[in-house]
Amino acid sequence: MRTRIKNRQIHPKTKLMKSSQTLRRLLLAAIAGIAVVFAISEAQAGSPINKTTFGGLALKGYDPVSYFEGGKPVEGSKEFTHSWGGATWRFTSAAHRDAFVKSPEKYAPQYGGYCAWAASDGKKADIDPSNWRIVDGKLYLNYNDSIQKKWEADIPGFITKADAQWPSLKNK
Repeated sequence: MRTRIKNRQIHPKTKLMKSSQTLRRLLLAAIAGIAVVFAISEAQAGSPINKTTFGGLALKGYDPVSYFEGGKPVEGSKEFTHSWGGATWRFTSAAHRDAFVKSPEKYAPQYGGYCAWAASDGKKADIDPSNWRIVDGKLYLNYNDSIQKKWEADIPGFITKADAQWPSLKNK
């Protein structure tokens, strides 16, 4: 014997309660997600190496040796990596990776890969790998084109200021 279930109408208050519960769950999920992002950002804030939040890549995955050997920034490969300074560094070739492993201080950017202009002002800021300059055999990076131009107006002065600021700034 089969029993038929008749179509029941859902009371409008029940619909409202269900949509309120869904909205509340979505809001809590969004808040939790934001909290995770802030927690990760805070952890990154104390890092002496500027690295991506997800993956921990230094130089946003660009090959530091390419600035010196090729005269331009080139994205590294997942195939050629090396862990140094708490970050993962990518390279375009085994030769570049091996050169970095042999002498990381020679190829790693100054101020942990943070913006050189910001470091001169006692701050840490992210960089754009295409805003760079090698000065006296050292790689310096900046936030964007506008900041790069400001930095180029007095490179020696900004380097002197950043060098003085960096020891107290690098672990903040």
